Amino acid sequence: MHCSRPTTWMAFDFGLKRIGVAFGNGLTRTAQPVCVVQAGSDTQRFEQIEKLVKEWQPEGFVVGVPCHDDGQPHEITRLCQRFARQLTGRFGLQSVTVDERFTSVVAQVGLTGKTRADRKRETDMRSACLILEQYFLEGR
Repeated sequence: MHCSRPTTWMAFDFGLKRIGVAFGNGLTRTAQPVCVVQAGSDTQRFEQIEKLVKEWQPEGFVVGVPCHDDGQPHEITRLCQRFARQLTGRFGLQSVTVDERFTSVVAQVGLTGKTRADRKRETDMRSACLILEQYFLEGR
C-alpha cells in the first residue's frame, strides 16, 4: 500500500535585514519556527535558503506580503512578490503569497524579558509561522 506524502511548506517573513523561516505540514495544518536568515546580498540570502531547502525538503513556499490596513500595497510589497518569484525560479517549487497584515504585532505578544536581538529573531520566526497558518486557514 502506498501512502501519499503530506504537503510540506516553507514559509518566509521577508525583511530587508532578516527573513523569518517556518516549516509546516498542510495535512496537520501546523507550523513550527525554523530560523532567521540574515538578509545580506541576494547571493548570501539564497545560499542560506538553499541549505534549508535541502534539509527540510519543502514541496512549496509561502511568502507573507504586507499591505496597509486598507489593503493598499506597502512599500515592501513589490520586494516580497519578487522574492516569491525568485524562490520559484531558483528551486522549481510553487510559491504563493498571503496577506501578512499584523503578523509582527501578534508575534510580539509575550516576548518581554528577552534582549532586543532575541525579540526581533523570535518575532521574525513567529511571524513566518503565522503566515503559514494563515495560508492553511485560507484553505488554498
